[in-house]
Amino acid sequence: MSLKKINTVLAAAFVLFILWFGTEYIVSPETTAPGFGLPSWPSGDGGGFLIVKGIRDDVLALVLGTLLVKGQRRALGWALLVGSLAAYGDMTTVLAHHGSVAIAFGIHCLTATLMVVNGLLMLRETRQVAAAPTTPAPQPA
Repeated sequence: MSLKKINTVLAAAFVLFILWFGTEYIVSPETTAPGFGLPSWPSGDGGGFLIVKGIRDDVLALVLGTLLVKGQRRALGWALLVGSLAAYGDMTTVLAHHGSVAIAFGIHCLTATLMVVNGLLMLRETRQVAAAPTTPAPQPA
């Protein structure tokens, strides 16, 4: 399988996974929230923060999906790298609040690291295209 196909499958999987996960936080935050890894959850008006997390995830998925569909593969590579910071931030939040270490590393860190790998592979795939000379070849007389 070519690098381009591997990158496309991985990026599409991220888009679908992040979109599904974010939508779950919007539709049913109380049932989805325990899987995030924190020991306690906001109640009352504070529960709105769970929906904010879902919206953040869905927007990230839509940005990644748009770049993938439009064929903007180099921009997609950079967006995956930058987007991984959200997952690393989630990991840090879980660890800083004495949440589940297994979820922090097994879900958030793994997701972020796979996003970095996919982003770097995408940049590697598009490196030759970006570095290709733009000057036309001389024409014989």
